Amino acid sequence: MIKKSELPPCPVEITLKLISDRWKVLIIRDLLTGTKRFGELRRSIGNVSQKVLTSNLRSMEESGLVLRKVYAEVPPRVEYSLTDTGRSLEPILDAMVVWGTNYKNSLD
Repeated sequence: MIKKSELPPCPVEITLKLISDRWKVLIIRDLLTGTKRFGELRRSIGNVSQKVLTSNLRSMEESGLVLRKVYAEVPPRVEYSLTDTGRSLEPILDAMVVWGTNYKNSLD
């Protein structure tokens, strides 16, 4: 978990630090619809390598945005879901959808 003392003083910078990578935003987008397995996330996100997706998921877990649940099965099953903190980013993503749609429509 990130320590409060490690965070920048600016709230906008804190948010950017947590979700600045484009893959993180897409992971959040996909987990807003519910729990997903690693392979499901990789397929839904698109051209992301296994290494990059794993790295981003670990970072988001460390930040308290994503919960990783491992099932003691053979083969092992791992599921990812958003924590309450991760889910609280939904209004930000909703605003990004509105802004992106308006921008795209303004180019016509």
